[in-house]
Amino acid sequence: MSVARGRDLLLKVEDEGSFMTVAGLRTKSIRLNAQTVDVTDMQSNGWTELLPEAGIRSIAITGSGVFRDAQSDALIRSAFFAQTVLNAQMILPGFGTITSPILVSGLTYGGTFKGEATFELTLVSAGEPVFMPS
Repeated sequence: MSVARGRDLLLKVEDEGSFMTVAGLRTKSIRLNAQTVDVTDMQSNGWTELLPEAGIRSIAITGSGVFRDAQSDALIRSAFFAQTVLNAQMILPGFGTITSPILVSGLTYGGTFKGEATFELTLVSAGEPVFMPS
């Protein structure tokens, strides 16, 4: 993966067959998780042994920003309240694109008296992702 600007990392969600960028995000991150299954026993000679391909894998995407686009805001908000699964893409410049069904598991709104209104979101995988290298 080559050097890339953070603003080029994009989060997109599918709406009516096409992917739209979730507007206003200032920070974005994606975490790929793989839980392990420990099968260590007396014959392991003091070393941890893990069972390959046995744990649960997941993706968590987080982001925060300011309101910029009513359409993407409404799509995220309605998916949260209805707890419907959306398709999302995380575009990682110089690395590839991860497309996955996701569920909006967290949505926070905030703001300060002299500042802008902000939001934070957390998306979790709701199925098997697909990775396409750049």
